[in-house]
Amino acid sequence: MNTPIADFVRAYAASGGTRLHMPGHKGASILGCEALDITEIAGADSLYEASGIIAESEANAAALFGSAGTFYSTEGSSQCIRAMLALAAWSVPAGRRPTVLAARNVHKAFLYAAALLDLDVVWLWPEEPAPSLCACPLSPEGLEAALAELPVPPAAVYVTSPDYLGGQCDIAALAAAAHRHGVPLLADNAHGAYLRFLAPSRHPLDAGADLCCDSAHKTLPVLTGGAYLHIGRAAPEFFRENARRALALFGSTSPSYLILQSLDLCSRRLAEDYPRRLAETAARMEDVRRCLRQRGWTVWDTDPLKLTIDCAASGWEGPALARKLEEGGIACEYRDRDDLVLMGTPENRPEDWRRLLDCLGGNAGRPRPRLPLPPVRGEAVCSIREAMFRPQERVPAGEALGRVCGAPAVGCPPAIPIAAAGERIGPEAVELFIRYGAEYVDVLR
Repeated sequence: MNTPIADFVRAYAASGGTRLHMPGHKGASILGCEALDITEIAGADSLYEASGIIAESEANAAALFGSAGTFYSTEGSSQCIRAMLALAAWSVPAGRRPTVLAARNVHKAFLYAAALLDLDVVWLWPEEPAPSLCACPLSPEGLEAALAELPVPPAAVYVTSPDYLGGQCDIAALAAAAHRHGVPLLADNAHGAYLRFLAPSRHPLDAGADLCCDSAHKTLPVLTGGAYLHIGRAAPEFFRENARRALALFGSTSPSYLILQSLDLCSRRLAEDYPRRLAETAARMEDVRRCLRQRGWTVWDTDPLKLTIDCAASGWEGPALARKLEEGGIACEYRDRDDLVLMGTPENRPEDWRRLLDCLGGNAGRPRPRLPLPPVRGEAVCSIREAMFRPQERVPAGEALGRVCGAPAVGCPPAIPIAAAGERIGPEAVELFIRYGAEYVDVLR
């Protein structure tokens, strides 16, 4: 597969030409990558008006993912989430406020987008006790019931899958339920770009999602910030026609050509031996899970590239287990009191997994109770937009009871809101603020 962006930039860097254009480093080596860091010079194309090398590279990615259109983001899935919601909102008939029916375990970028676009949100809550703030178990029957209760169809149904702990929704069943009501399904697949290259594919596009964002940098060999916005093959043509306009609304006019090159080069790797290497890695990680269970660790069933340890059932506190790993030279992706997440890819070496097994060793910890998640269903006092744009003040989490939430209070990771902007903060939310380490909360004055 050709790599038009990378080829152009390398040829330009090798030409020895005089750079009387941005960026200011002029290709001088400080970090070592400056020679390949360019701007929109002649021939380099322009991300949001792409008709040359960027459009050609995106077409390569679309062919690999089997989409009706794939568009690059250099600002992560956060930009793609905003673009997806803009496309859904723009498709609503004039004179009707756009509403999105969303599973509650959204990334906080969703709330920022709702504020910017002035969307109304109806939340889908977990239908069974959720093990973590990161999870929101849903069924197609529950989605059907929620859709039937709305006076008019929403602009979209929005789900996050895989979630931060590696749990996955039944996208095919949820998409079918949404489509029966004439509603598109939007999937935050930030943690699952690689799912397309399993055999068979487990990617949301192949399960019927209409719009999907992938954080390429999370699981593929791409620089941080590289992401895809995919248009489903059966999605309304309006989505593909307006995707660049939606991305441009939220994107910098100076996209990183280093990130664009990494997305471009990634396509070649995906087209070559990546599926074989992915299958080997998934099998190796399953062997690691099996070995850890035999040694007394409790490990969640997750998407193939996550290894999530149930710290509570294993008799550990998440931060303490993270410190144990750090002492062994291993950095985890995420930990909270009850869970610890490790992420692998084909770029990990076999010795990485041997080091993990050696570091963890056998576990004789006694299981401790996992604190149940209290039902946090705050009363909506005002719209998300109004709350985000009104004057706010920061107060200690323990003093937030009864106040109206102004902005999400949980850091990234996991970046999942405990209280949404515009909701009155109840005792359950205060309990979770403290549990998840949110020391301060922004509230309306």
